[in-house]
Amino acid sequence: MADSMTISENTKQIIRKLQQKEVTEQAIYMNLSKRVKKESDKELLQRIGQEEGYHSKIWSKYTGRNPKPQRMKVLLYSFLSIILGYTFVIKIMEKNEGISKDIYNQLAEEVPIASKIYADEQKHEHELIEMLDEERLQYVGSMVLGLNDALVELTGTLAGLSFALQNNRLVALSGLITGISATLSMASSEYLSARSEGDSNAKKSALYTGIMYIFAVILLVLPYILFPSHKYIHALVAMLFIVVLIILAFTYYISVAKDLPFKKRFIEMATISLSVAVLSFVIGILVKHFLGIDV
Repeated sequence: MADSMTISENTKQIIRKLQQKEVTEQAIYMNLSKRVKKESDKELLQRIGQEEGYHSKIWSKYTGRNPKPQRMKVLLYSFLSIILGYTFVIKIMEKNEGISKDIYNQLAEEVPIASKIYADEQKHEHELIEMLDEERLQYVGSMVLGLNDALVELTGTLAGLSFALQNNRLVALSGLITGISATLSMASSEYLSARSEGDSNAKKSALYTGIMYIFAVILLVLPYILFPSHKYIHALVAMLFIVVLIILAFTYYISVAKDLPFKKRFIEMATISLSVAVLSFVIGILVKHFLGIDV
């Protein structure tokens, strides 16, 4: 077996980088496991962390070092797990590892055990991650329903009202009333639908639908509150920009957490929402013109 005296300096540097990664990820997994309530997921996270620690000890034989976890990285991922869930955070970690098969193959020329460690990384940890069963991801359908409906319905409503009323305060008031009413309606409909299908978690489904809906309502109405009353075009453009950002962020979240294609879903959702907005804006112009209403 090679040791720290026989391997090249370039190989040592690569191993140090790998060791630092393993130590930091061990700390992240162990930290996440402390906050996970589901016992099966807690055990899985601990097992993954133990594997990372085992790999780190192997690398220490070649580096002669025992590095500390990168504290800021551990804190960042722990914070993100609270906001976005631990499944999303773990899959992001896996995607951002930045260590390719070629690098492990290069290492294996001097350190044969690198091949085994790479196989462990690819097989055991990935298999364990696929076994995670985070509760919030069981309600992705409800989240998508709430967000999609809010974006399509409210984008159209606000765009139509923007030209019909030409007053940001009136548009914001109308949007909030419409949005809050629609939130209650959507949550109630989701609850009744889930109950009719015999879903024992109908209340949670309704809650996730309502939360996503009201979240979208607040963000979309915000430009009409922040901009002066007469700058309704500015508010409309800002609102459409926020729509795209919401779709981008949510689609990315779902694509990572559920391993779904990103580009197709983003284009589809953005096209529908923006098309409805344009159509509604035109309707607002026509209604104002033919009815002769001047607010």
